[in-house]
Amino acid sequence: MLRPTVVCLGIICMTQRQFLLLCFLPLAIFTLAFLALPLARLILASSESEAGWAIYLKILQTPRYLSTLLQTVLVSVSVTFAALAISTTAGLFLVRNTFPGRSVLLSILTLPLAFPGVVVGFMIILLGGRQGLVNQLLPGHWVFAYSVFGLFLGYIYFSIPRVLLTVMAAAEKIDPALEEAALTLGAPSYRITLDVLLPALAPALIAAGAIAFATAMGAFGTAFTLATNIDVLPMVIYTEFTLSANIAMASALSVVLGLVTWALLLIARSFSGTTVAAGG
Repeated sequence: MLRPTVVCLGIICMTQRQFLLLCFLPLAIFTLAFLALPLARLILASSESEAGWAIYLKILQTPRYLSTLLQTVLVSVSVTFAALAISTTAGLFLVRNTFPGRSVLLSILTLPLAFPGVVVGFMIILLGGRQGLVNQLLPGHWVFAYSVFGLFLGYIYFSIPRVLLTVMAAAEKIDPALEEAALTLGAPSYRITLDVLLPALAPALIAAGAIAFATAMGAFGTAFTLATNIDVLPMVIYTEFTLSANIAMASALSVVLGLVTWALLLIARSFSGTTVAAGG
């Protein structure tokens, strides 16, 4: 009969199963205290109104809430695809080329990770606001900071570094022999990109795109700074909670926001897993 493996920590000895349970305890406490209980309270709070659970149907029947949800999703999807396109191009270039100032350029590209959303919004205002640089250089009311385009630029600004680092990490693991074999067989550059590079990067691109989408869906600081004439879901949740004191609606909108984002992450994970399995 096999004896259980014993793990010793100093003078304390325990079985491997007890050790695993001990390691699992902090995760269980964190999940219960900071995820499960607040989420359960949020869901219950959404039903504490005259409409009850029908408040979710009210969201779909109210044009303002529905249009806000659709606009938030569209902006987030646009930001995701733009960030993927820019970051994939830049990431492959930085991985495949060494030149003076490369590390400085990479540091500049990842600098937005150090800025909160409010600072990003303020920078967009300095660029495209009424007194912004663009309007000073090109007089004629070139003001875009307070529009959907300004919000799009702000989201792009803090999405690119996250996607870029993920793409670069994946690109560094691609075997150069695959590209060399394709070149030997006479494949043009665009075929190498489509048939070799993109399939190899697909899992990383899907994961990075999901993160960019989730970040854009829930971004509040940039929207709070810029969204004077724009309705995005985080801002509507904020106004419902603070200005209208409508805690039930704010909670319901928060649940909807979480469900939409969670569904996208779940789909991305399934596609990423399928791609990895197929590639293996």
